[in-house]
Amino acid sequence: MQINLPLCSVCIIFAKLLIIIDMFSGIVEECAKVVGIEKDRENVHFTLTCSFVSELDIDQSVSHNGVCLTVVKKTADTYVVTAMKETLDRSNLGLLKVGDEVNVERSMMMNGRLDGHIVQGHVDQTATCIAVDDADGSYYFSFKYAFDKAMVQRGYFTVDKGSVTVNGVSLTVCNPSDDTFQVAIIPYTFENTNFHNIKVGSVVNLEFDIIGKYISRLMEYK
Repeated sequence: MQINLPLCSVCIIFAKLLIIIDMFSGIVEECAKVVGIEKDRENVHFTLTCSFVSELDIDQSVSHNGVCLTVVKKTADTYVVTAMKETLDRSNLGLLKVGDEVNVERSMMMNGRLDGHIVQGHVDQTATCIAVDDADGSYYFSFKYAFDKAMVQRGYFTVDKGSVTVNGVSLTVCNPSDDTFQVAIIPYTFENTNFHNIKVGSVVNLEFDIIGKYISRLMEYK
């Protein structure tokens, strides 16, 4: 069976997607600090502090290093989110320690600007930093991730000048290969996200572009 979807149908799919689930833009608001970690069977409860704790509500979605987590508890100056085993296995959250900085972003409002790109907060896999190069004031970070041909066919890959989310930061891809890519980091991003803590060997979270995933999926029916 052949399925032909016109462009307008694809646009409708994305419009509905934006309405029914939480979305992010990949524009990090600030770095929250981990002040407590509590293991509870296969779950881990993270207690964090940041400048907008007073504005948070219980059950609100917040991206943490690109992982969408729900606020389950809060005090005057801290809040708690819970990560289950699947999240801990697929992301770098299981590597967090007290004192670590985490990139945070509240879900975007539908009447606001989309300054980055559409980010779901569903981390696909991790990558490892393999190089940090000075760019005369800015930086080039290089990352390597596990290559899986079957996953590539489903849209889990990077393309030159395409979008990728690294630790929740919306970035433009440079010099991609089958299993590596670079991103250019300006001083503002370096200083205001946890990129200033990333060095060779650091593990980061990746979310590949959702549009690429949808196109790859549609191509299976071509």
